[in-house]
Amino acid sequence: MAQDRTDRAGRDGRSSGRSPGRPSGRSSGQPRARQQSRRPAPGEGRRPPERRTEAQERYEGPPIPEEITGRELDRSVAAQLKSLPEKLGARVARHLAAAGLLIDGDPKLAYQHALAARARAGRLAVVREAVGESAYAAGEYAEALAELRAAKRMNGAWDYVAIMADCERALGRPDRALSIVRSAPLEKLAPALHAELTIVEAGARRDRGELDAALRTLEQAPLQSKSRAPWVARLRYAYADALLAAGRPDDALAWFHRTEAVDPERATDAVDRVAELERQA
Repeated sequence: MAQDRTDRAGRDGRSSGRSPGRPSGRSSGQPRARQQSRRPAPGEGRRPPERRTEAQERYEGPPIPEEITGRELDRSVAAQLKSLPEKLGARVARHLAAAGLLIDGDPKLAYQHALAARARAGRLAVVREAVGESAYAAGEYAEALAELRAAKRMNGAWDYVAIMADCERALGRPDRALSIVRSAPLEKLAPALHAELTIVEAGARRDRGELDAALRTLEQAPLQSKSRAPWVARLRYAYADALLAAGRPDDALAWFHRTEAVDPERATDAVDRVAELERQA
Protein backbone atom coordinates (compact mmCIF):
# COMPACT_ATOMS: atom_id res chain seq x y z
CA MET A 1 0.00 0.00 0.00
CA ALA A 2 7.37 7.17 2.42
CA GLN A 3 9.73 7.13 1.77
CA ASP A 4 13.65 12.03 5.32
CA ARG A 5 14.37 15.14 3.81
CA THR A 6 14.57 18.14 6.02
CA ASP A 7 16.93 20.93 6.69
CA ARG A 8 16.25 24.06 8.58
CA ALA A 9 17.96 27.42 8.00
CA GLY A 10 19.46 28.82 11.22
CA ARG A 11 19.84 32.50 12.12
CA ASP A 12 23.40 33.82 12.19
CA GLY A 13 23.05 36.23 15.12
CA ARG A 14 26.48 37.87 14.74
CA SER A 15 26.95 41.67 15.24
CA SER A 16 27.87 43.97 12.35
CA GLY A 17 31.23 44.89 13.97
CA ARG A 18 30.38 48.61 14.46
CA SER A 19 30.42 50.12 17.94
CA PRO A 20 27.17 51.88 18.88
CA GLY A 21 27.57 55.64 19.33
CA ARG A 22 30.95 55.91 17.60
CA PRO A 23 31.38 59.20 15.61
CA SER A 24 30.94 59.02 11.88
CA GLY A 25 34.42 60.46 11.21
CA ARG A 26 33.58 64.21 11.10
CA SER A 27 35.59 66.64 13.30
CA SER A 28 33.99 67.69 16.53
CA GLY A 29 33.55 71.26 15.24
CA GLN A 30 31.25 70.30 12.39
CA PRO A 31 27.58 69.58 12.78
CA ARG A 32 26.60 65.96 12.44
CA ALA A 33 24.23 65.07 9.67
CA ARG A 34 20.71 64.52 10.81
CA GLN A 35 19.69 60.93 10.39
CA GLN A 36 16.75 60.43 8.10
CA SER A 37 14.03 58.11 9.25
CA ARG A 38 13.20 55.34 6.82
CA ARG A 39 10.21 53.05 6.57
CA PRO A 40 11.14 49.40 6.43
CA ALA A 41 10.64 47.73 3.06
CA PRO A 42 7.74 45.31 2.88
CA GLY A 43 8.70 42.15 4.70
CA GLU A 44 11.90 43.63 6.10
CA GLY A 45 12.65 42.52 9.62
CA ARG A 46 10.26 39.61 9.51
CA ARG A 47 11.56 36.15 10.31
CA PRO A 48 11.33 33.80 7.34
CA PRO A 49 8.78 31.03 7.88
CA GLU A 50 10.40 27.92 9.28
CA ARG A 51 10.25 24.81 7.21
CA ARG A 52 8.18 22.02 8.67
CA THR A 53 10.10 19.15 10.17
CA GLU A 54 9.95 15.72 8.60
CA ALA A 55 7.62 14.53 11.37
CA GLN A 56 5.29 17.48 10.77
CA GLU A 57 5.23 16.82 7.04
CA ARG A 58 4.41 13.18 7.55
CA TYR A 59 1.72 13.95 10.08
CA GLU A 60 0.03 16.43 7.78
CA GLY A 61 0.35 14.18 4.75
CA PRO A 62 -0.66 14.99 1.18
CA PRO A 63 -3.97 16.75 0.49
CA ILE A 64 -6.87 14.32 0.45
CA PRO A 65 -9.28 14.71 -2.50
CA GLU A 66 -12.65 15.89 -1.26
CA GLU A 67 -14.46 12.98 -2.86
CA ILE A 68 -12.58 10.49 -0.64
CA THR A 69 -14.62 10.11 2.53
CA GLY A 70 -13.16 7.00 4.17
CA ARG A 71 -16.33 5.05 3.57
CA GLU A 72 -14.48 3.36 0.71
CA LEU A 73 -12.67 1.13 3.21
CA ASP A 74 -13.54 -2.50 3.73
CA ARG A 75 -15.76 -3.07 6.75
CA SER A 76 -13.11 -5.07 8.56
CA VAL A 77 -10.65 -2.19 8.22
CA ALA A 78 -13.23 0.39 9.28
CA ALA A 79 -14.05 -1.72 12.34
CA GLN A 80 -10.43 -1.56 13.52
CA LEU A 81 -10.53 2.23 13.38
CA LYS A 82 -13.48 2.36 15.80
CA SER A 83 -11.07 2.45 18.73
CA LEU A 84 -9.91 5.93 17.68
CA PRO A 85 -11.65 9.18 18.62
CA GLU A 86 -14.23 10.03 15.96
CA LYS A 87 -12.44 12.96 14.32
CA LEU A 88 -9.08 11.25 14.36
CA GLY A 89 -10.56 8.02 13.04
CA ALA A 90 -12.21 9.87 10.16
CA ARG A 91 -8.91 11.47 9.11
CA VAL A 92 -7.03 8.16 9.32
CA ALA A 93 -9.76 6.45 7.32
CA ARG A 94 -9.51 9.03 4.55
CA HIS A 95 -5.73 8.67 4.33
CA LEU A 96 -6.03 4.87 4.22
CA ALA A 97 -8.72 5.07 1.56
CA ALA A 98 -6.57 7.42 -0.51
CA ALA A 99 -3.61 5.04 -0.18
CA GLY A 100 -5.73 2.13 -1.35
CA LEU A 101 -7.06 4.01 -4.35
CA LEU A 102 -3.62 5.28 -5.41
CA ILE A 103 -1.43 2.26 -4.77
CA ASP A 104 -1.54 0.97 -8.35
CA GLY A 105 -1.39 4.26 -10.22
CA ASP A 106 0.82 6.37 -7.93
CA PRO A 107 2.39 4.15 -5.26
CA LYS A 108 4.73 6.86 -3.94
CA LEU A 109 1.80 9.17 -3.20
CA ALA A 110 -0.09 6.23 -1.69
CA TYR A 111 2.89 5.67 0.58
CA GLN A 112 2.78 9.28 1.77
CA HIS A 113 -0.91 8.91 2.66
CA ALA A 114 -0.16 5.70 4.57
CA LEU A 115 2.63 7.46 6.47
CA ALA A 116 0.18 10.20 7.48
CA ALA A 117 -2.16 7.52 8.82
CA ARG A 118 0.72 5.93 10.74
CA ALA A 119 1.68 9.29 12.27
CA ARG A 120 -1.80 9.43 13.80
CA ALA A 121 -2.53 5.77 14.55
CA GLY A 122 0.70 3.79 14.44
CA ARG A 123 -0.47 1.36 17.10
CA LEU A 124 -3.07 -0.20 14.84
CA ALA A 125 -2.01 -3.28 12.87
CA VAL A 126 -4.20 -2.36 9.91
CA VAL A 127 -2.37 0.96 9.58
CA ARG A 128 1.07 -0.66 9.73
CA GLU A 129 -0.08 -3.17 7.14
CA ALA A 130 -1.15 -0.34 4.83
CA VAL A 131 2.23 1.37 5.23
CA GLY A 132 4.01 -1.89 4.46
CA GLU A 133 1.98 -2.64 1.35
CA SER A 134 2.31 0.87 -0.07
CA ALA A 135 6.03 0.96 0.73
CA TYR A 136 6.44 -2.32 -1.14
CA ALA A 137 4.57 -0.93 -4.14
CA ALA A 138 6.75 2.20 -4.03
CA GLY A 139 9.96 0.16 -3.99
CA GLU A 140 10.83 0.98 -0.37
CA TYR A 141 11.60 -2.62 0.53
CA ALA A 142 13.41 -2.16 3.85
CA GLU A 143 10.59 0.04 5.15
CA ALA A 144 7.97 -2.39 3.85
CA LEU A 145 9.63 -5.30 5.60
CA ALA A 146 9.85 -3.43 8.91
CA GLU A 147 6.20 -2.34 8.78
CA LEU A 148 4.86 -5.77 7.85
CA ARG A 149 6.89 -7.36 10.62
CA ALA A 150 5.35 -4.86 13.03
CA ALA A 151 1.86 -5.67 11.77
CA LYS A 152 2.49 -9.40 12.16
CA ARG A 153 3.68 -8.90 15.75
CA MET A 154 0.44 -7.06 16.48
CA ASN A 155 -2.07 -9.43 14.90
CA GLY A 156 -0.20 -12.68 14.27
CA ALA A 157 -1.47 -12.83 10.67
CA TRP A 158 0.45 -14.47 7.83
CA ASP A 159 -1.35 -12.53 5.11
CA TYR A 160 1.78 -10.67 4.02
CA VAL A 161 4.34 -13.47 4.27
CA ALA A 162 4.94 -13.55 0.50
CA ILE A 163 5.56 -9.81 0.38
CA MET A 164 7.95 -10.05 3.33
CA ALA A 165 9.92 -12.82 1.61
CA ASP A 166 9.98 -10.88 -1.65
CA CYS A 167 11.31 -7.82 0.20
CA GLU A 168 14.23 -9.93 1.38
CA ARG A 169 14.86 -10.93 -2.23
CA ALA A 170 14.74 -7.31 -3.35
CA LEU A 171 17.26 -6.44 -0.64
CA GLY A 172 19.64 -9.08 -2.03
CA ARG A 173 19.01 -11.62 0.74
CA PRO A 174 17.57 -14.78 -0.88
CA ASP A 175 18.63 -16.96 2.07
CA ARG A 176 16.45 -14.89 4.39
CA ALA A 177 13.63 -15.09 1.88
CA LEU A 178 13.82 -18.89 1.94
CA SER A 179 13.89 -18.84 5.74
CA ILE A 180 10.61 -16.90 5.77
CA VAL A 181 9.10 -19.40 3.32
CA ARG A 182 10.11 -22.33 5.54
CA SER A 183 8.59 -20.68 8.61
CA ALA A 184 5.16 -20.17 7.01
CA PRO A 185 2.33 -22.57 7.94
CA LEU A 186 1.66 -23.61 4.32
CA GLU A 187 -1.34 -25.77 5.22
CA LYS A 188 -3.12 -22.72 6.65
CA LEU A 189 -2.57 -20.41 3.68
CA ALA A 190 -5.24 -19.67 1.11
CA PRO A 191 -4.46 -20.98 -2.42
CA ALA A 192 -3.64 -17.50 -3.74
CA LEU A 193 -1.19 -16.74 -0.94
CA HIS A 194 0.37 -20.19 -1.18
CA ALA A 195 0.92 -19.65 -4.91
CA GLU A 196 2.53 -16.26 -4.33
CA LEU A 197 4.84 -17.77 -1.74
CA THR A 198 5.80 -20.52 -4.19
CA ILE A 199 6.65 -17.92 -6.83
CA VAL A 200 8.84 -16.04 -4.36
CA GLU A 201 10.54 -19.27 -3.27
CA ALA A 202 11.32 -20.16 -6.89
CA GLY A 203 12.66 -16.65 -7.44
CA ALA A 204 14.93 -16.95 -4.42
CA ARG A 205 16.25 -20.24 -5.77
CA ARG A 206 17.04 -18.54 -9.05
CA ASP A 207 18.76 -15.71 -7.18
CA ARG A 208 21.05 -18.33 -5.68
CA GLY A 209 21.75 -19.85 -9.10
CA GLU A 210 19.66 -22.95 -8.31
CA LEU A 211 17.58 -23.06 -11.47
CA ASP A 212 16.77 -26.78 -11.28
CA ALA A 213 15.51 -26.30 -7.71
CA ALA A 214 13.38 -23.37 -8.88
CA LEU A 215 11.79 -25.55 -11.57
CA ARG A 216 11.10 -28.35 -9.08
CA THR A 217 9.49 -25.87 -6.69
CA LEU A 218 7.11 -24.68 -9.39
CA GLU A 219 6.40 -28.18 -10.71
CA GLN A 220 5.12 -29.18 -7.28
CA ALA A 221 2.56 -26.34 -7.41
CA PRO A 222 -0.95 -26.72 -8.94
CA LEU A 223 0.03 -25.56 -12.42
CA GLN A 224 -2.80 -27.58 -13.96
CA SER A 225 -5.49 -26.06 -11.73
CA LYS A 226 -8.85 -25.56 -13.45
CA SER A 227 -9.33 -22.30 -11.58
CA ARG A 228 -9.19 -19.07 -13.54
CA ALA A 229 -8.14 -17.05 -10.50
CA PRO A 230 -5.28 -14.62 -11.14
CA TRP A 231 -2.83 -16.69 -9.08
CA VAL A 232 -3.01 -19.53 -11.64
CA ALA A 233 -1.81 -17.22 -14.42
CA ARG A 234 0.99 -15.88 -12.24
CA LEU A 235 2.12 -19.38 -11.29
CA ARG A 236 2.16 -20.57 -14.90
CA TYR A 237 3.98 -17.44 -16.00
CA ALA A 238 6.71 -17.97 -13.41
CA TYR A 239 7.13 -21.56 -14.60
CA ALA A 240 7.32 -20.53 -18.27
CA ASP A 241 9.90 -17.88 -17.45
CA ALA A 242 12.02 -20.39 -15.50
CA LEU A 243 11.83 -22.86 -18.40
CA LEU A 244 13.10 -20.18 -20.74
CA ALA A 245 15.96 -19.36 -18.38
CA ALA A 246 16.82 -23.09 -18.35
CA GLY A 247 17.23 -23.10 -22.13
CA ARG A 248 13.93 -24.83 -22.93
CA PRO A 249 12.20 -22.35 -25.26
CA ASP A 250 9.67 -24.84 -26.73
CA ASP A 251 8.42 -25.82 -23.28
CA ALA A 252 8.43 -22.17 -22.24
CA LEU A 253 6.30 -21.23 -25.27
CA ALA A 254 3.77 -23.91 -24.40
CA TRP A 255 3.43 -22.61 -20.85
CA PHE A 256 3.21 -18.99 -21.93
CA HIS A 257 0.29 -20.11 -24.11
CA ARG A 258 -1.28 -21.82 -21.10
CA THR A 259 -0.77 -18.65 -19.10
CA GLU A 260 -2.48 -16.60 -21.79
CA ALA A 261 -5.46 -18.97 -21.70
CA VAL A 262 -6.24 -18.13 -18.05
CA ASP A 263 -5.28 -14.47 -18.17
CA PRO A 264 -8.10 -12.66 -19.99
CA GLU A 265 -7.37 -9.42 -18.13
CA ARG A 266 -3.71 -9.57 -19.23
CA ALA A 267 -2.31 -9.21 -15.73
CA THR A 268 0.87 -10.72 -17.19
CA ASP A 269 2.62 -9.99 -20.48
CA ALA A 270 2.28 -13.61 -21.63
CA VAL A 271 0.87 -12.46 -24.97
CA ASP A 272 4.01 -10.45 -25.69
CA ARG A 273 6.28 -13.29 -24.59
CA VAL A 274 4.45 -15.69 -26.93
CA ALA A 275 4.85 -13.29 -29.85
CA GLU A 276 8.54 -12.80 -29.09
CA LEU A 277 9.26 -16.54 -28.91
CA GLU A 278 7.30 -17.28 -32.06
CA ARG A 279 9.31 -14.65 -33.96
CA GLN A 280 12.51 -16.30 -32.81
CA ALA A 281 11.37 -19.81 -33.76
